Amino acid sequence: MLEAHIVKRRTAFTVEVRLQIGQGERLALFGASGAGKSTVLSCLAGFEDPDAGDIRFDGLHLFPPPLPLHRRRLAYLTQSDSLFPHLTVAENVCFGLDGASLDGAGKWIAELKQRLGLEPLWAQPARKVSGGQARRAALARMLARRPPLVLLDEPFTALDRPTINELVDAIREWQQTLGFTLIMVDHRPEILERLCTLVAVIEAGRIVQEGSWPEVTAAPATPLLARLLAG
Repeated sequence: MLEAHIVKRRTAFTVEVRLQIGQGERLALFGASGAGKSTVLSCLAGFEDPDAGDIRFDGLHLFPPPLPLHRRRLAYLTQSDSLFPHLTVAENVCFGLDGASLDGAGKWIAELKQRLGLEPLWAQPARKVSGGQARRAALARMLARRPPLVLLDEPFTALDRPTINELVDAIREWQQTLGFTLIMVDHRPEILERLCTLVAVIEAGRIVQEGSWPEVTAAPATPLLARLLAG
């Protein structure tokens, strides 16, 4: 479903990775800060163009040439909620859905609203909600279109443990229901392990180990990975 060869030059090193992920699989990108994980997601999402390589997803050629963002059938959630402050929570969640799409997604939007506790905030301007509430709204907006590919880059930054646990449970439940392919970056292996069955470890822009979580944790390929897993 997703085949990618991404080459992106950075100041310290060149990120070069190859990924092949089947439909509905859940992959974690794990490694130290600055290893190139977010660069990979940004290139997949289309927010950055690779310097070289090839990206194909679900029958579409995403690169080269760069496919416009609106034609990429994916959702991308970063550390920033990027809500429109002048719009209500409801308008943010439904942003980009046309009338026909919105009518067809009514039941699904209602489920997102209820499951993420957005009902009391639905008519509130986004600028007036808390950080945790904004994160829930951003998650709902990301899933509103039922994307076949979901990219999560440190999505739980600055959230408390109970909120993280609730959101992890919700994402895992919806992934099983909708069957979307998931690629996620986080610095906490315990969170990644709950959401992703597979892991690719990146160090200085290269994948140094791939496999299931039990395989990787049982025999880390590098001393740095062993230290990261040990916390």
